[in-house]
Amino acid sequence: MYAQETFTDEEITTLRPYFTNLEGPVFALTNLPEVVRGALFARYSRSDKSLRRLFLDEFVGDLDVSGDTTVDATVGLKKAETLYQRVFLEYGDDSVAQLGGVHLACEQASNVLTKVLEWGRLMAYLEQSTRYIAYDTRLGGRYRYIRPSDILDSPLGARYVGDIDSIFDGYSALIPRMLEWAKQRYPKDPSDSDFVYKQTIKAKALDSLRGLLPAATLSNVGMYGTGQSYEALLLRMRAHPLPEMREYAHLMLIELRKVIPSFLERVDRPDRGGEWIRYFSETREDTDEQMERIFGEETLTAQNEPASVQLTDFDPDGEDKVIAAILYSRSHKSEEQLRDDVAKMSVEDKTEILLAYVGDRTNRRHKPGRAFERTDYRFDILSDYGAFRDLQRHRMLTIEWQQLTPYHGYDIPESITEAGASQEFEDILDTSKNLFDVLAQRFPVGASYAVALQYKIRYVMQMNVREAMHLTELRSAPAGHPSYRKVAQDMHTLIRDVAGHKALAQAMKYVDYEVYELERLKAERAAEKKRAAVTSP
Repeated sequence: MYAQETFTDEEITTLRPYFTNLEGPVFALTNLPEVVRGALFARYSRSDKSLRRLFLDEFVGDLDVSGDTTVDATVGLKKAETLYQRVFLEYGDDSVAQLGGVHLACEQASNVLTKVLEWGRLMAYLEQSTRYIAYDTRLGGRYRYIRPSDILDSPLGARYVGDIDSIFDGYSALIPRMLEWAKQRYPKDPSDSDFVYKQTIKAKALDSLRGLLPAATLSNVGMYGTGQSYEALLLRMRAHPLPEMREYAHLMLIELRKVIPSFLERVDRPDRGGEWIRYFSETREDTDEQMERIFGEETLTAQNEPASVQLTDFDPDGEDKVIAAILYSRSHKSEEQLRDDVAKMSVEDKTEILLAYVGDRTNRRHKPGRAFERTDYRFDILSDYGAFRDLQRHRMLTIEWQQLTPYHGYDIPESITEAGASQEFEDILDTSKNLFDVLAQRFPVGASYAVALQYKIRYVMQMNVREAMHLTELRSAPAGHPSYRKVAQDMHTLIRDVAGHKALAQAMKYVDYEVYELERLKAERAAEKKRAAVTSP
């Protein structure tokens, strides 16, 4: 099912101390300084190479391995496991499982699987980008998409491979066309280097086409998490209805047990993990049965529903509650007394307290404290799946999403229309929808693999003011993709105009409403300046 990576004998000798296996798509990093692991994963998200190949090509030469020849990753492991067994299994202190962390590379994962991998709030992720990497190259002689064994072994197997191959053929054929359009549409500024210009134009072209990639497209994800976080993730995956999730959970558990074995002892114990998995599965199935009983087979949402962001829930007194929360840590009064005090204050005084608490934010990373967590907003969002992929990685909030289908329709990017490629674009999306319709009859969950990222998905995001500030400012930044920039801008507008929280919205001063035709240009210029500063004597 997975393409096996090959290495020379010399490369194997080099890699062996630092990776828990050299054959499979899942492996952990060992014997490397934390700063090296972080840098490796950061580079990973912008490369089409596997992590082990990237390590060989770009990191080994700069790594001081002189002290690593005698490193034994098992030193102290027995003592640590004994302590863990006593504290965790005897006394049930789950917090102990937060003390052991692992960097894990998860390769050749579908875009359906990556969303499950990135579900947890208390983990860190970097995912391969559709903006910097063209998916026209092949892995092991085949386009990079999952071939689920249950689908391939069915009468629909040949149809699945043929249609997905044709989608990738169409995507690949449009890349040079969109690159040429971008060059004609955005001539090179003489002050920009060839590298900056090429990177910007490539990002523009690939941004225009990423919506054609199906959710079956394979991606690489770098993860870091604690033993407790991995345990929770593996239990969810083992209870998932898709075989890919369960098979991948098995691979992950094997590799994680090479590094933090005791932290994951409960996962496959029948009386512990087995019971959790049974609970997850039964509640999902029972809920589905009740929905079927009550609603039957009601017609799904009409085609081509317009993208939207709706503010479905908020507290009209949210600003007053935030101000009371600001005063709370500086007072000896109860929260109820403080809310009474705030209710009697003038608008000017409330505004001055908020302004003082927010302070002089000289960049978007300067954020107010936890008083901004006192009130929430809940948004119902309909956007293309590509935008959802980026927004879903915001973890300090509540997010739920519906199954990916083609039933909400799609929008054609303006760049595609300008380049005269609308018909080809729509033909590819029609292939995606037709394949979904066929698969859904036999594989109601697995059919999502066929859906192109341009199709819309509905999801809810609930967050406090502090997270809303972070999300709207980050995702409206000039370098962002237009589809999720629009979502972030709409969220901010709704906070200001519908919730009426004008002072809180004003505090989000780095929400950017400008339109940028070459989204990556400013960022690439800034990156080049940083590179020049580092390399200059």
